[in-house]
Amino acid sequence: MQRKILVGIILVFSLSSATTLAQNSNTSPSVRPRKTATTITPSTNFQKKTDEQEPATTQPKARSTPAKPKVVGTQPSSSQSVTEAFNVLLKGIRDADVKAVSSVYWNSPRLILFNNNGSVTKGWEQMRKNRESSYQDMKDTKLEVRDISISMLGTTGAVVSCLWKQSQTYKGTPETATGRMTLVFKRVGNEWKAIHLHTSPDRPDQNRVLPSEQASPAASSSPN
Repeated sequence: MQRKILVGIILVFSLSSATTLAQNSNTSPSVRPRKTATTITPSTNFQKKTDEQEPATTQPKARSTPAKPKVVGTQPSSSQSVTEAFNVLLKGIRDADVKAVSSVYWNSPRLILFNNNGSVTKGWEQMRKNRESSYQDMKDTKLEVRDISISMLGTTGAVVSCLWKQSQTYKGTPETATGRMTLVFKRVGNEWKAIHLHTSPDRPDQNRVLPSEQASPAASSSPN
């Protein structure tokens, strides 16, 4: 009797286990299985490593441009240019060269020359005509200058002064004169031009000098 009861219990247990397995294998299709969030691990080729520092980007070194050397101009200084113009004038007088002498003076009607004989010449054209008239009768001209002084007036003006002695043959007659000369130069473009000339005798006629301005012999200067 007990054996029959034990067999029945085992049978019931077996049926119950089979039912449970059938239920687990036949899951209802209406219930969707829960999807588990999948974490996508990026490829190691694109993963930035935190334990390694990227090498610092090397900035290109700035190229230092060497300073260009200053070009020293070959142009003569202003005082040298004035001296050259003055020398052209002296040579023109010695050679009785109207063209050379006229080239030094300012070609303007405002040119003014105070001559050694006390007369005044106004304008470049009149100066040139006077030189043409006198130079054609001059020969063997000798001109000496000394105590030359050049004072620059900024970059556009200059004053030249000197003592002079000139000897020549004029119309067959020898003559000699001495005096003082002052020239005012002005820079016109790239050239220096004499815009004013003042000559006077170093030993003027005392009859033409005011008694109050007459100097004693000891105070007077001599060109010799």
